[in-house]
Amino acid sequence: MAFLSFLQNEVLGMAWLNRLTGEALSAVGIDIASQWGSTAQFFIYDVLKITVLLCVLIFGISYIQSYFPPERSKRILGRFRGLGANFVSALLGTVTPFCSCSSIPLFIGFTSARLPIGVTFSFLISSPMVDLGSLVLLTSIFGGTVALAYVIFGLVIAVAGGTLIEKLRMEKYVEDFIFAAKSVDIDSPTLTTAERLSYAKSQTVETFVKVFPYILSGVGIGAFIHNWIPQSWVEAALGGDNPLGVILATLVGIPMYADIFGTIPVAEVLLGKGAQLGTVLAFMMAVTTLSLPSLIMLRKAVKPRLLGLFVAVCTLGIVAAGYLFNIFQSLFI
Repeated sequence: MAFLSFLQNEVLGMAWLNRLTGEALSAVGIDIASQWGSTAQFFIYDVLKITVLLCVLIFGISYIQSYFPPERSKRILGRFRGLGANFVSALLGTVTPFCSCSSIPLFIGFTSARLPIGVTFSFLISSPMVDLGSLVLLTSIFGGTVALAYVIFGLVIAVAGGTLIEKLRMEKYVEDFIFAAKSVDIDSPTLTTAERLSYAKSQTVETFVKVFPYILSGVGIGAFIHNWIPQSWVEAALGGDNPLGVILATLVGIPMYADIFGTIPVAEVLLGKGAQLGTVLAFMMAVTTLSLPSLIMLRKAVKPRLLGLFVAVCTLGIVAAGYLFNIFQSLFI
């Protein structure tokens, strides 16, 4: 247990970096016990911590991604049928890009290749909501038990949502040009280790440049809530005394656009201010899965009825997961 605590706090959570940041600010005459000093410490520490984790995680996940180009993923998914295909599709979503907008081109490619519509939607739900990066980041903040529960709930939502869309036979609500597109099945060349490392490096740089503004905004919001919003306000809106807290957090999260790296700092602070665990995680799921830009992009590929069903399925699944998380918190945490 001591080793696991050290791993979570000092390695993943980088508590040593927080102490170092505080010492550095104190050395230049900033009082870290003051409101402004505490805000500065929180901002600098969280930006540095998430940046380090971001780069390490993107590099590792991109290296894994090099083994799963779209053509290979199509072949893998084509071998499965029924619920198994939805589950494998959801698992493949865990090794794909971090934000919902990045997943939509792959979704379109899979759909144009005539993969079952439910399978492609299981991928589309899982990809932004559950990835290897979220597992590590959530472990660093909330611990391994919560991180594992989050991943399990995310996969359940992805499989259930895709299965429902499949059973309702929603293929006719995909835009015609998607099925008219020709799918080119070209075997990807065998990459050397050096080429995979080069690919991982380029993906790290590209993703970091794209994601870093959201890290800054997410940490900035988190620092503001942490030091300037009274705890009583957060508890009143998102605490256990408000039975609608999960629904409120989900609806607030849907229009926002961020990925797991920009959402984690806000979630961490909300939890520390008295919000319930399930309420916070429902907010994270809504932000990463149902962002407004991704829905606008998806509308170009599917008709309004299918888009509305997708939003409804995800929203209901996220709300249900949030309440179940709160029950889980009361029983086991």
